[in-house]
Amino acid sequence: MENRLKNRDARRKRRSMRVRKNVRGTSEKPRLTIFRSNKHLLAQLIDDEKQTTIIGIGTMSKDMKGSTHSKKSKEAAKEIGKRIAQDAKKKKIESIVFDRGAYKYHGIIAELADAARESGLKF
Repeated sequence: MENRLKNRDARRKRRSMRVRKNVRGTSEKPRLTIFRSNKHLLAQLIDDEKQTTIIGIGTMSKDMKGSTHSKKSKEAAKEIGKRIAQDAKKKKIESIVFDRGAYKYHGIIAELADAARESGLKF
């Protein structure tokens, strides 16, 4: 069983690196990366040149706790997409690069990306 878990992690890292080798974020056009766990969802805007996180929002954030969006769901993904777009506009960021990581572009990941696009981010 231990070997099976190592293989799964290795395949996940290969998938994410295959996507990430073509995607780089700058301060003008940061990288929107997604992390999805069994219970929560996180999104970050990252500047790869300075190696800093510009904005980070997730279902565990202070403003999301206690609301109906505190667990991973499509509605929570839409809310996170809207909020990350609003915070990016406040920092005068209009275009980003989307990094789906090792996840397929469907379901919760697609909902988050579509909500960010509807709120004004270009990617």
